[in-house]
Amino acid sequence: MSAVGTPSRQAILSLYHNMLRTSQTFSSYNFREYFVSRTKETFRTMQNESDPEKVRSLYSDAVKDLTVLRRSAIVNQLYGGWKLAVEVKEEEKKPDMIMERSDS
Repeated sequence: MSAVGTPSRQAILSLYHNMLRTSQTFSSYNFREYFVSRTKETFRTMQNESDPEKVRSLYSDAVKDLTVLRRSAIVNQLYGGWKLAVEVKEEEKKPDMIMERSDS
């Protein structure tokens, strides 16, 4: 990766960590898990790529995705909704605390 304009290993790792950290901020379990797995898959593809031009393209796409991901995470935190059954801890599963939606 010594070509001019090719992102350094440090830059790629920094972007990867930023995307994972941002993905973890989603309040919705399904969105959170989806974006974590999508981030990992994107960077696995980048890691296996040997063409510097393709790596530059993947990196610039990931930078754009990070900005969209940050905005989406903020909106999801504002309008998150209820926790799913897989997110509720055992001590929180009290019968008097169970809430049902009024439309169900």
